Amino acid sequence: MASTLTKPVPDAQRFLISDLCDLLETYLDKEQVSEVYRAYLIGAEAHEGQHRKSGEPYIYHPVAVARILAEMHMDPQSIIAAILHDVIEDTAIAKETIEKEFGEEVAELVDGVSKLTQIKFESQAEAQAENFRKMMLAMVRDIRVILVKLADRLHNMRTLGVMRADKRRRIARETLEIYAPIANRLGMNQIRLELEELGMAALYPMRYRVLSDVVKKARGNRKEILNKIESAIQQRLDEEKLHCRLQSREKHVYSLYKKIRDRVGSFNEVFDVYAFRIIVDSVDTCYRVLGMMHNLYKPVPGKFKDYIAIPKANGYQSLHTVLFGPYGVPVEVQIRTEDMERVAESGIAAHWLYKSSESSVGANNAQTRAREWLRELLEMQRNAGNSLEFLENVKIDLFPDEVYVFTPAGDILNLKRGATAVDFAYAVHTDVGNTCIAAKIDRRLAPLRTPLLNGQTVEVITAAGAHPNPAWLNFVATAKARSNIRHYLKNLQNDEAAQLGKRMLDKALQGLGSSLQDIPGPELSQVTEEFGFESCDALCADIGLGNRAAMLVARRLVPAEEGAEVPVPDDKHSRPLAIRGTEGMVVHFARCCRPIPGDNIIGFISAGRGLVIHTETCNNLTDYRSRPDKWIDVEWQPGIEGEFPVEVRVDVSNQKGVLATIAAEISELESNIENVSIEERDGLDTALDFTLTVRDRQHLARVMRGIRKLPAVMRITRTKH
Repeated sequence: MASTLTKPVPDAQRFLISDLCDLLETYLDKEQVSEVYRAYLIGAEAHEGQHRKSGEPYIYHPVAVARILAEMHMDPQSIIAAILHDVIEDTAIAKETIEKEFGEEVAELVDGVSKLTQIKFESQAEAQAENFRKMMLAMVRDIRVILVKLADRLHNMRTLGVMRADKRRRIARETLEIYAPIANRLGMNQIRLELEELGMAALYPMRYRVLSDVVKKARGNRKEILNKIESAIQQRLDEEKLHCRLQSREKHVYSLYKKIRDRVGSFNEVFDVYAFRIIVDSVDTCYRVLGMMHNLYKPVPGKFKDYIAIPKANGYQSLHTVLFGPYGVPVEVQIRTEDMERVAESGIAAHWLYKSSESSVGANNAQTRAREWLRELLEMQRNAGNSLEFLENVKIDLFPDEVYVFTPAGDILNLKRGATAVDFAYAVHTDVGNTCIAAKIDRRLAPLRTPLLNGQTVEVITAAGAHPNPAWLNFVATAKARSNIRHYLKNLQNDEAAQLGKRMLDKALQGLGSSLQDIPGPELSQVTEEFGFESCDALCADIGLGNRAAMLVARRLVPAEEGAEVPVPDDKHSRPLAIRGTEGMVVHFARCCRPIPGDNIIGFISAGRGLVIHTETCNNLTDYRSRPDKWIDVEWQPGIEGEFPVEVRVDVSNQKGVLATIAAEISELESNIENVSIEERDGLDTALDFTLTVRDRQHLARVMRGIRKLPAVMRITRTKH
């Protein structure tokens, strides 16, 4: 049985329930078809009076969606869910009613593709992301949810022309960014191609029209050479008496557009590839035919890919090679078995479409890989802070290009193109990623940010006390690595915020003549609950992040006696909050004044960020003085260690090698240059702006004295913005 989906039938027949039932009777029992018809009657009654934008009765759409699934030979529960997929969202029928009529399985499928209509969202983007997250979680429970949704989206795209232009573009962009890549990830090549072509036609109508015309014109011009190559390949196959099917493959407009857009080459370079597919009876024959093709035409070095030995993430298997054809034109050849062809076209749908044939092994392989991907999605959603972040991670994960690398034990891992050693570490295990400190690529030490190449062997070196670095987010390529790093940093920030919040609350209590240790446990728990937190740590974290004033919480913990005045903070008995420099992500040092140990400092509580430290002479303090409740007295903890950035301006006379001389002096004085910028004035003198790291004011003074002594230096000052 051919694996092609039938093209949309004419309008007069497309929505007839009798047409759908005839198709279903080719592979379902009569009782099952009767259940589908009963679902149609309920759906038609529920949607009575509702019409689509085109003016046709609404029930036409669910029946068309069911037909797309019937062409995949989907089970009766999926067909019923397709017919009822909009009733929860658009009619008075509830999920419980569907469960009573057709069972829990169908009810869960319908609920999985229904949007969240009862919740009000702040923006369209948030609503889209939250609905997407709901659908993906339902898909993890039952993969048929996404098949119903893809069929729904495919029919909507086929009838998109009646929509408003802005809505048409929004739906088309969403299709190209999310639904076509999902179809690709699940190996459903035919649905992906149609979604891409329809999406591009709606989003870029002019580009689509121009490219389509050029493709038609080029097809006519290349007919003679195409026939010559096809005849040569067929003749070689006939000589070996092999029973194969030879197909010439058409280039699709959207894939051409992507290659041109990504600057793979000009249109002529991209289009002048003659593509053929050879479908054989066994894996052994695949490799025999590959040898024949390499004997017929010379292979292009580096262009051979064996996806049979190492299948793609979506279960796709085939041999790919590029040959030097006649007149030097490249000839792309794909070689695969009949089973591989079926799975390549239908992906996970082949599980239902061919479950009675031998290809069910390949289909089950595609299903297994899909379920592995779904498990990764579940982990990503657990680590995501919100639905928008989850949607961003899924988009990254759907990026199709892959690289294959080996573990030291010889196992193969497939990662996204551009993946680094950190991505590899997280692909092995989350704990390996969280504790990695270095990597060996082909037995040589390499930086963690090194992009991996096909065939490399990667070994990750871990350390028990190591933890993820925020800088990793600048170069990781996989969604799993990104979501795990963010998850760790969020937890780390909460821990640091809780510790800072406790110190801030204790300081506020000291001003009221008390301390955190003096507050009885039950009273602390009661106040914590009143503020809406599950634990004291959560309340302190909220204080540490600057979302809640420590003094308000302190006054609630030490209330005034009845009739007495509200307690006033006693600053004499309250020591400033000690800054250690190791508070991490919840204490920030302002870039405007670059405070360093030894400076007189003051803290500004910034919502969501925590505590921002300024010098007392900072120019920005005048803007903040109008909000005294946001300021807190702070001081440097004695014996503080670490290095802090500071900015200095050095005015020098223009002499050869002056920058090198100053840099050497800075290094000699145990300081490091983080950044330098040069401002030339009148040709005679130049201003050099350095960002240096120093331990404290004494260290800075030594560095400035050392620089000032240099002959070419006219003046040096510490700068503030």
